[in-house]
Amino acid sequence: MKSILEKWVRRRNPHFALHPSVSPGVLLGFGAQTALSLLRGGRLWLRGRASGGAMLGQGVRFQYLSLIRFGKWLKTGDQVRFSGLGTEGLTMGDNVSIGAFSQVIVSTSLSEPGRFIRLGSRVGIGEFAYLGGGGGLSIGDDCIIGQYFSCHPENHLHGDFEAPIRLQGVVRKGISIGANCWIGSKVTVLDGVSIGEGCVVAAGAVVTRSIPAGCVVAGVPARIIAYREPAETAEELVKEFA
Repeated sequence: MKSILEKWVRRRNPHFALHPSVSPGVLLGFGAQTALSLLRGGRLWLRGRASGGAMLGQGVRFQYLSLIRFGKWLKTGDQVRFSGLGTEGLTMGDNVSIGAFSQVIVSTSLSEPGRFIRLGSRVGIGEFAYLGGGGGLSIGDDCIIGQYFSCHPENHLHGDFEAPIRLQGVVRKGISIGANCWIGSKVTVLDGVSIGEGCVVAAGAVVTRSIPAGCVVAGVPARIIAYREPAETAEELVKEFA
């Protein structure tokens, strides 16, 4: 049974290996849950879309499905909501995983629809995430992201003290996160930020400005605390972005 399950899971995750302590009872429970999630994913055929082996939790919703594209082996927890409403829609690569109760919402406005959300392949995002796509959001391949992650690629204008802020419009610059980043839980990324490839963002950080590739950042607002390169390069960058 273990070898059969390993072969099946490796279709989605080639590096998967069962731990020796996993009991047959646990395997049966896992197999049953996986079968149910595949059946829920198979319902996408009823809406005219190939499932690509999607494994969906309970209560998962796809709004504006015609504007959503996803690759093979999409996996979600329960109560995840996807909305493709936007000028360029929502695109996800292969082997994307989205945690329970997360919201992946390009836009909610018909008068000022957002641009896009693009998630690369093998992106894993924890529970209770909020991803907006107002000014455009892209996350590169192989990023791993903790719970309560939020991205907000737009900002409200508020220069006129007399007018209500809600009527002053928004500015949208977009957010870009490079490939192979590790982003901890409860991180917030604000509009206009670009995070370079291979960065590590500590839990609880609020990223308000762009950071180059290979950095370790932490704090509110986030600042570079280390660099994944030779020490002399790290010292120069820490001084520049301190």
